[in-house]
Amino acid sequence: MQPKNPEIPKPDHIAVIMDGNGRWAKKRGLPRIAGHRRGVDTVREMVKACGDRGISHLTLFAFSSENWRRPRTEVDLLIDLLVSTLENEIRKLHENGVNLKIIGDVERFGSRIKLLIKNAEQLTSANNSLTLTIAMNYGGRWDLLQAMQQIAQKVADKEINVEQIDESLVDRYLSTAGIPEPDLFIRTGGETRVSNFLLWQLAYTELYFTEVLWPDFNEHELDRALLAFAGRQRRFGQTGEQVSVGR
Repeated sequence: MQPKNPEIPKPDHIAVIMDGNGRWAKKRGLPRIAGHRRGVDTVREMVKACGDRGISHLTLFAFSSENWRRPRTEVDLLIDLLVSTLENEIRKLHENGVNLKIIGDVERFGSRIKLLIKNAEQLTSANNSLTLTIAMNYGGRWDLLQAMQQIAQKVADKEINVEQIDESLVDRYLSTAGIPEPDLFIRTGGETRVSNFLLWQLAYTELYFTEVLWPDFNEHELDRALLAFAGRQRRFGQTGEQVSVGR
């Protein structure tokens, strides 16, 4: 378990690519959807674990814009699982003070899912124990493009000048507006890439990769990631000596 020493650095925001559901199922001779269902159980466990550890933001990559390329049967089952999760988990999230946010291009999911998302976000909007952000039909390049398009339209409408475009302005038009940048990025399943996830937002994030498949990721594995984070020196362009002096 993670030591309770308050001086140990702790991330305020963890972002996770939940990889390995299909491989977890295949190893057990089960259909891939069984791995995704077990992955939902892990999500439930991680939301609680992060809340218990005082982590204020958790962002999960649930369905990427590239996932539409998977076999149609699997895509349909994934969407059905997303719908059932929204329907079955939202009341418990609300009771536990979780503020749910959905980011991504949700238009493609249709009116039923869009209404579920709207209702879930409205129900939990005043909660403040943990902000759980779910990325659905999300891609980092899409996020940057839609921000650029909105900013370009504002310039065309003469609402802002080109000289006003800076990092803080771009932040305001990303789908994560109002959410702090991740301190720690975790990817399970053994792959060591960010896969078009939060490309702008991960600029100074500490990266942590593990071979553990998402359905097997538990509190112990989370604490290992937190201990690894605590051992990093986050310099943000400064020298190590400057950071040490500033503490």
